[in-house]
Amino acid sequence: MTPTITRIESTEFRYPLEDVGTDGHGFNLAYEPGTTTERKLFALKIHTDEGITGEYIGGNSPGAAQINTFANYLVGKSPLERERHWSEVKRALRKYDRMGIGPIDIALWDFAGKYYGAPIHELLGTYRTRLPTYASTYHADEHGGLDSPEAYADFAEECRDAGYPGFKIHGWGGSDEARDVKREVETVRAVGERVGDEMDLMADPACELETFADALKVGRACDEYDFLWYEDPYRDGGISQHAHKKLREMIETPLLQTEHIRGLEPHTDFIANGATDFVRADPEYDAGITGAMKIARVAEGFGLDVEFHAPGPAQRHCIAAARNANYYELALVHPMAQNTQPPVYEGDYSDMFDTIDDEGTVPVPDGPGLGVDYDWDYVEANSTGSVHVYE
Repeated sequence: MTPTITRIESTEFRYPLEDVGTDGHGFNLAYEPGTTTERKLFALKIHTDEGITGEYIGGNSPGAAQINTFANYLVGKSPLERERHWSEVKRALRKYDRMGIGPIDIALWDFAGKYYGAPIHELLGTYRTRLPTYASTYHADEHGGLDSPEAYADFAEECRDAGYPGFKIHGWGGSDEARDVKREVETVRAVGERVGDEMDLMADPACELETFADALKVGRACDEYDFLWYEDPYRDGGISQHAHKKLREMIETPLLQTEHIRGLEPHTDFIANGATDFVRADPEYDAGITGAMKIARVAEGFGLDVEFHAPGPAQRHCIAAARNANYYELALVHPMAQNTQPPVYEGDYSDMFDTIDDEGTVPVPDGPGLGVDYDWDYVEANSTGSVHVYE
């Protein structure tokens, strides 16, 4: 008998990040001793008449608002018909960015794994069960943490000594002063000089650089130290195929793009038009595990690698099933601040700095579904009071 979705619950909750604030414009998280930043996430449960619940914790407010527009469609339908639901909801959200699909699709995959008694990566087709991991930093601060090129180089050495094979710079932002570009270049050079022969290095200005010229200056600094990739450099917002194709012609460092475009077809167009070298995917941003794996397969067909954005159990399962992926992103890390992972995992799952083994890898959960146990008491105790039930 086919299982049926009986109820969907979405609970918004908050959690603190100690000694974390934001940089100049208030958007990038940065080390700030004595400051507590409150973050909010959403906890999803998809209940079924099988007594098995699909679960996922993540997402954001725009995505949750989109879930509110289509959750009722899912009630009464089979949780196993993920491809059908993906297609229908994709069309229903055609006027929007479709980020609401991701958390729901991941929870449906969690249900499927529990239903069949297998981890998600086995349902996708396992390629590996341990993932090489790179350290992905917080943005720069002015408070004695990552506050200079030398501080980044020192931290890169610390990450190298901890066993990380790769290191990614999220650099300077929150200011329109020209010195920020100069510091960005100096940081690339300081890190490259210190550990460039021992680690894979990446630079991610996170679309902070003001102009194409600034992007070119930082890219050419990356060239000097054979950076593995250069990601989302400037204020096009990471979406211009023409601009990044032009940038590729003028620097040697490979580009990693597509974190900020949504959906399978724009990713495919970005690749086909020669606007990136590595391809970004994210199961939360790109319409779930279903959508992210479609992007991974398209990239494979073009002979390119896919690099999954951000840490989390869904990302680990996707990378485990993708031959053409190189690294797991352990983000965000800092010499004096905790990672941004919410304290919602019971058991030994972790995305904290010390989670890698001696080989610089993290394991893929091997329990059914996502293979993690959530602390639902914590979610309930820290609920904002925004709870939506669809039945």
